[in-house]
Amino acid sequence: MSGSVLITGGAGFIGSHIAEAYLAAGWSVTCLDDLSRGKREQVPSGAKFVQADVRDRAAFDAIADGRPDVVIHQAAQIDVRVSVDEPALDASINLVGFANVLAGVAAGKVRRVVFASSGGVVYGDPSVLPTPEPTATLPISPYGVSKLAGEHYLRVLGTLHGFEGVALRYANVYGPRQDPKSEAGVVSIFVSRLLDGRALTIFGDGTQTRDYVFVGDVARANLLAGSAEVSRGDRLDLPAFNIATGRETSVNDLAGHVGRAIGKQPVIEYAPARAGELFRSCLDVSKASSKLKWTPQVTFDEGMKALAGWFEGSVR
Repeated sequence: MSGSVLITGGAGFIGSHIAEAYLAAGWSVTCLDDLSRGKREQVPSGAKFVQADVRDRAAFDAIADGRPDVVIHQAAQIDVRVSVDEPALDASINLVGFANVLAGVAAGKVRRVVFASSGGVVYGDPSVLPTPEPTATLPISPYGVSKLAGEHYLRVLGTLHGFEGVALRYANVYGPRQDPKSEAGVVSIFVSRLLDGRALTIFGDGTQTRDYVFVGDVARANLLAGSAEVSRGDRLDLPAFNIATGRETSVNDLAGHVGRAIGKQPVIEYAPARAGELFRSCLDVSKASSKLKWTPQVTFDEGMKALAGWFEGSVR
C-alpha cells in the first residue's frame, strides 16, 4: 500500500527515519517540524518540508489543506525532567499541540493517525515484566500523563470525527541522529561522552533497567502501522502496540555495551537518582508481532556500532 503521509517532527531523530521508510515504500512524504530540535538537513531528499509549530494554525492548515492519507505524530516534548520542572510547557506541546494536529486531521478527512506514545512511561512502575498492553496505566511523571492523555484524545476524537488511531508505545529508542544533549537519549549521551574521553554519569546505582530499541526498527513499525488492520472497541489498549525488544538492560550494562562498541573502557561516576524516573522497564512485543507482523531485527550491539559510527562520521 502507498499514498500520502505527513510526519510531525519529521526533521527530528525518529521522524526523519520514518520519512525515509515511507519514501522507500513509495509514499508521498511531507515533514512538518518547527526545528526547535529537528534539523532541516535531516529531512530526506524527496520529502516536502513545512516549518511549523504543532500548536500553530500553520500546522492545522498543512494537514487540513494537504489532506494526507496518514498522519504520523512524532513532535513532542520528550524530556521527563522538563515535564517535572515545567509541566505547563509539557502539556502545551504534548496535549494542546496534539489536539491542534487532530483538529487538522478531522478537517482534512485523514484516514489514520499513528501516535508516538511511550511504553516506558504510561504504565508507571508495572508489576509484570515484560509488560503487555492491557496492563494498568499509572504514570509517575507529567510526561507519562501527557502521553497517556494523548492516547485518550486519539480515541475520543477519532470516534467523533471518523478517523482511525493507532498508538505505538515506544521503549527507549536509540540510533543515528539522536541528540547527545537530550536527557531523553542516554545511549547517545554515553557514546558522545566516551568518544570525547569523558566519564559517564549514572544516576542511582545503575541497576535500573530499560528496553532499548533501534530507530530503524521503530521506523519500520510506523510504516506497518500506517496500513495494518487494528482492533477497535471500548479498551484503550486495543489499538496500542508496544514497540520494543522485550529485553531488559541495566544502565551499568549499557555502559559496558558502549565501551565495547567504541573500544574504550568507560570511567563511571555515580550521582543521586532523579525523581519521576522508573526503576525497571521492559515491554512485551508479542501483540505487535502477531497484529502488525513486526519484530525487532537489529541487535543491541549492532545498533550501538551503527550509532557510534554515525557519531564518528557526522558529529565529530
